[in-house]
Amino acid sequence: MNVQIEKTWEARLAGEFEKPYFYQLAEQVRQEYMQFPCYPPGRLIFNAFNLCPFDKVKVVIIGQDPYHEPGQAMGLSFSVPDGVVLPPSLLNIYKEIADDLGTPVSQSGNLTRWAEQGVLLLNATLTVRAHQANSHQRLGWGTFTDAAIKALSDGRDHLVFMLWGGFARSKKSLIDQQRHCVLESVHPSPLSANRGGWFGQHQFSRCNRYLEEHGEKAIEW
Repeated sequence: MNVQIEKTWEARLAGEFEKPYFYQLAEQVRQEYMQFPCYPPGRLIFNAFNLCPFDKVKVVIIGQDPYHEPGQAMGLSFSVPDGVVLPPSLLNIYKEIADDLGTPVSQSGNLTRWAEQGVLLLNATLTVRAHQANSHQRLGWGTFTDAAIKALSDGRDHLVFMLWGGFARSKKSLIDQQRHCVLESVHPSPLSANRGGWFGQHQFSRCNRYLEEHGEKAIEW
């Protein structure tokens, strides 16, 4: 199957593209985009992979599925285009970064700058029908993105996996914790974060410290 995805990822995930589930997934996604408004735009479905080649990944942040309102989803978990109001979860992420690292809260929700530094902003489900959260969760994307997480765990060393909330933490079994750093917390959404367990965890400084200890440049969050 001809999937338009960055070449190092294509090489690592080639086997997935030939499996029956992926053919079925691709057809279902095609039908959804033909019949309903869906996000992100088709050219951005694999944006997380295209901006962050396999061999450049340093950090993995796992989201659940894309934003489902117009103009928000851009194929990067938690990210919205410039000019879009910051979603509540992202605002809490920024507040924690500011408290942790002493940097000002960014006014832009566009996280392309993170992706280009090696942060894989991976939603477990890569598409969604407009106005319907988790509407594509059962199409088979999870099998594909689990394979990507496993490929990173097995094929790289000393990555940082940031698992926020129960859904992301359920992916921990895919990760070799002897080879990688796993940072867990509650989800940054106000529903979870305001009850405790998000703020004050110093995840971003801990992430950078681990990267530097293993010869990598810290992320400019």
